Parts: sequence; C-alpha cells; structure tokens
Amino acid sequence: MKRENITTHILSTALMLGLLMSAPLRAQGQQAPEQVAQQSAEAWLALVDAGKYGESWQEASSMFRAQVTKQQWQTVLKATLDPFGKNKSRKLLGAKYTKTLPGAPDGDYVVMQYESSFEHKQAAIETITLVLDKDGTWRVSGYFIK
Repeated sequence: MKRENITTHILSTALMLGLLMSAPLRAQGQQAPEQVAQQSAEAWLALVDAGKYGESWQEASSMFRAQVTKQQWQTVLKATLDPFGKNKSRKLLGAKYTKTLPGAPDGDYVVMQYESSFEHKQAAIETITLVLDKDGTWRVSGYFIK
C-alpha cells in the first residue's frame, strides 16, 4: 500500500472510531422523559408553594385547563393547601413514564410521587401527573395530595 493510502486509511479509521465512540456521549446528553418532567414539575410546584395558584393553573396542561376553570383551581388549592402552611421539604420518591393512564387519552405521561412536609402537616404524599403537551412541553395534568 502506498504511504498516502495508508495515511488516508488510518485517518478514516480514526474518524469512524471517533464517531462511534461519541455516540454514547450524545445519547447520555439527552435526558429521559422522567428527568425533563421532574424539572417542569418542580418549577410548577414552586408556583404552588408561593401561593401563586392562578399562575400554576396557567402553566398546567391544556387538557387540565379544559377541565378545571382557573377560579375552581384557586378555590380548591386554597382550601386544601393553605391549612398545611408553608412547604418545609419535598423528596422525590419515584417517577414513571407511561403511554396510558386510566380515564385519560393515550399520550406521553410521567407520574411522580413526592414525600412532603409542611408547617402544619408533617407527612404528605404529593402525586403529580405530567403530560407532554401539544407544544412539546411537559406540563402538569393532575395533582393530588394526601
């Protein structure tokens, strides 16, 4: 083999190896749905924790806003959460991605549970369901606390 051909072969092999080795790095850079949904959930929970119930409704999914009016949401959250006082801590217990949920159309969902503590409620479990909304953003479609 001529020297030029050997050099070209080595360079092309090195380039191919570099591309193959960088593929896992690119894949690692892409976040799992649960991770992206968690970021959205925690931003939304920050609104709720701050008592910005109207804004939390505005940031919820289009499906959620179609079923609950802003006024209904504010009334329910005020009655439910205000007696608990300020949030003291919140720890993610788990997050699960699914395509189906009972009573909801098929789609992309992440169901998350947090162990939470409030000023006047030592132990609570918050369940938050997020849906990949029409605009490609993970948004809250359900919130339950017990």
